[in-house]
Amino acid sequence: MTRAADYADASPTQVREMIRAGRWDNPTSGMCAGYVQANLVVLPRDWAFDFLLFAVRNPVPCPILDVTEPGETEPKQMAPGADLAADLPKYRVWENGRLTAEPTDARPFWRDDLVAFLVGCSFSFETAMAQAGCPVRHIECGCNVPMYLTNQPCRPAGRMKGNMVVSMRPVPSHLVSRAVLSSGRFPRVHGAPVWVGNPEGLGVADLSKPDFGEPVPINPGEVPLFWGCGVTPQAALMASKPPFAITHAPGHMFICDVRDNELAVFP
Repeated sequence: MTRAADYADASPTQVREMIRAGRWDNPTSGMCAGYVQANLVVLPRDWAFDFLLFAVRNPVPCPILDVTEPGETEPKQMAPGADLAADLPKYRVWENGRLTAEPTDARPFWRDDLVAFLVGCSFSFETAMAQAGCPVRHIECGCNVPMYLTNQPCRPAGRMKGNMVVSMRPVPSHLVSRAVLSSGRFPRVHGAPVWVGNPEGLGVADLSKPDFGEPVPINPGEVPLFWGCGVTPQAALMASKPPFAITHAPGHMFICDVRDNELAVFP
């Protein structure tokens, strides 16, 4: 079976073309190693400012990378010429906070009043983690990263509210500092972990039952690390109930033309 990691050396353009042609509808972690990946949030223009303010007030789970003009699908800062309505493997369509469809092509749902936001994704620092000697378990397992809805409320903004979602990666205890430092170089794609160790304080009772994604094994001597996650806006959609929205399906990201090191705050 073909795995995402089999496309580690592919270019973002190659992978986006494959996705647009309907030849890939799986998670993207491990694809195009060294390039930024991004979450997608698309809202009607009259909700866009509320979301933008929500992201500014909650920069760890919602770091904004790009914003389109109403009706446009081209992310001119992160991937000129790409199409946000066609270049992600799987989308989610929301109505009044309810998930109503999961298409592989969002073009039939796009409207002239929609504003698209690209939000930083932790897949973008996984190359740096691997280079630091830290395992990335979901890539090893060929599955989606586990994600959990926490009891930690985000700062509300206008009509937008909701709790933070986190992604989890287990790391051997002697490599925790490396994982923190290597990911901390990338605050525009969530940065360092927000929680280390037992997640009961986050309201997460069972790591084998993620709210999004798939569970991964945690080996003896490993510590679970939790990062702010770009699925947080989807939790906010469920809590805030805008009349219409489009997002990526968790783990099915947009792959940008920008290299991850271009977002690093220090070499």
